[in-house]
Amino acid sequence: MKNISWLKTAIIFSSIVIAGFFIGNMHKTGKKYDHYVEVKGLSEREVKADLVVWPLNITISGNDLGQLKKEIENQSKQVYEFFINQGFSKEELTVGSTNINDALADMYNQNSRNNEFRYLAKSDFTIRTNNIERLQNALSESLELVSQGILLGSKNTWRPIEYIFTGLNDLKPAMIEESTKNAREVAEKFAHDSNSKVGGIRIARQGLFSISDRDENTPQIKIVRVVSTIEFQLEN
Repeated sequence: MKNISWLKTAIIFSSIVIAGFFIGNMHKTGKKYDHYVEVKGLSEREVKADLVVWPLNITISGNDLGQLKKEIENQSKQVYEFFINQGFSKEELTVGSTNINDALADMYNQNSRNNEFRYLAKSDFTIRTNNIERLQNALSESLELVSQGILLGSKNTWRPIEYIFTGLNDLKPAMIEESTKNAREVAEKFAHDSNSKVGGIRIARQGLFSISDRDENTPQIKIVRVVSTIEFQLEN
């Protein structure tokens, strides 16, 4: 019976020692895992827009509805031929609707009855092309239409011409790699100052990609930007 009692005591003692070892080791490992630094890595690219959209319209006013209709149809034809002659394909040029407003039919605006012209006609066009240079050239040459008495304007006053960059997916892998590398360089500087070494990545959070104009005067040049937030393990 004494041998059995001794064996039980030995087993219990061994279990306590082993449990204590694992608890202490887990605590030590946990403390080591908590030794980390969180940094941000930046990657930027300056790129050229590869798609441009120009929504525009022509506007005519008058009092004779029949004459106004003929005039708007004639000017729409001239505008269409102008852009075709500038080298745009039929697929790049979309002819929209023509709307004619009657000032006398606007019951909510009493001042409209005092307008010099009763009718206002607008005809819409949209140019969508990858040839940025051609559109910019057409923009300069469009003064020719104005000299012919055609009032050409942009539909969107806040952004008359929209320049777009569509190649983001091709840039993503290299930019993510660069932002990660940049973050590691920052972490290594911190580790050097704290007498530590940078280990593996603990947690990585990729920021959203943003595309913005380089400045207000060159909207055809874009800045692509991403900021990654990364936690690196630090080793003594």
